[in-house]
Amino acid sequence: MKILVLGVRGIPNVPGGVETHAEELYERIAGLGCDVEVVVRTPYVPANQTPPEGVRLRRIWAPSIPGPEALIHSLLGVLYAGIARPDILHIHAVGPAIVTPIARLLGLHVVVTHHGPDYDRDKWGWFARLILRAGEHAGMHYSHARIAISKVIADLIRAHCDRGSDLIPNGTIPADMQAQTSELERYGLTSGRYFLQVSRIVPEKRQLDLIDAYVASGQKEWKLVLVGPADVSDYSRRVTVAAEAAGVVLAGLKKGAALKQLYSHAGGFVLPSSHEGLPIAILEALSYGLPVIASNIPANLEIGLDADSYFPVGDLGALTQKLLRMTQTPQDEATRDARKRWVAERYDWSRIAVQTLDVYRKVLGDRPLGDKPLGAPAIAGVRAGGTAEPTGHRAP
Repeated sequence: MKILVLGVRGIPNVPGGVETHAEELYERIAGLGCDVEVVVRTPYVPANQTPPEGVRLRRIWAPSIPGPEALIHSLLGVLYAGIARPDILHIHAVGPAIVTPIARLLGLHVVVTHHGPDYDRDKWGWFARLILRAGEHAGMHYSHARIAISKVIADLIRAHCDRGSDLIPNGTIPADMQAQTSELERYGLTSGRYFLQVSRIVPEKRQLDLIDAYVASGQKEWKLVLVGPADVSDYSRRVTVAAEAAGVVLAGLKKGAALKQLYSHAGGFVLPSSHEGLPIAILEALSYGLPVIASNIPANLEIGLDADSYFPVGDLGALTQKLLRMTQTPQDEATRDARKRWVAERYDWSRIAVQTLDVYRKVLGDRPLGDKPLGAPAIAGVRAGGTAEPTGHRAP
């Protein structure tokens, strides 16, 4: 099966939830015997970039301007798809999905994954929100199949577009625990004595809320570490100024062993965001056995953390109290191991790859692989046909 992927900025090692999703998913789909080509944007992927195993990269020009970048690249990408003639064109995110009607006119089989209502992100103005809503409408109405990464999004697709979808979540991989401490030494950190957030520095991740709550907590023994790339936006400048004033560590973009070290030795993970699809960063933190504090937005609630892990989004007082409680709650290896097992059983990329390939086969009229015994546990909360079932189990 020949699959062409559109809608990601780049892989591998390009920050972003959609990018991480694509990097993990398509190496596994290629391993299932598919011919996978991912269309990437020139500002993010150098010409000599080594792709994930079994995946080919097709670099297509895009301007380095947020907004027009995605639209122009998607238009060029769908025209390339018309030439390449894949069996499946898989478009990710509602912005790029605006080209779905063009793909249908070109005679292509189209699958669209809805990663969340991007028009709700704080950074967009009214015109960008209009385009994103148009993309959602086009992608959900004109695709042959739709994938939702959470039940929240599946319900949104039904409510906004009167369409069904296959529910296939994000996943995570088993943690690669690191004993080394060179990254800790670089930033003056003590193992088990720092809060960690890993995300892009953008308004919806609410780093300013986290910094304010950290300052209000009066912590002296614990530090706050923000991992993620900043840009030249006003918000990034405000985060930088606030972090420097509060003694917060701005670690920038980390990947590979450096990022694994920071996860391995953190005392806890915090995500106070106002907008998510299904946050891979929380799943990664759980794979390292970390306790998590998260805002109570629907996408975070769907993961199923203990109720004490959540706080009302934007409530600095509640977030401050959660930080203080985390510093006062001893963490033992048995609890950490239980978290690792819990997330591994429910969010497995190999199973997700099979489920995605089943959607492709359904579109093409083939028998889904899921009809055959696979010898692997199903992801809790997902069954064939894409409906979600409550499991009654929460993260330890």
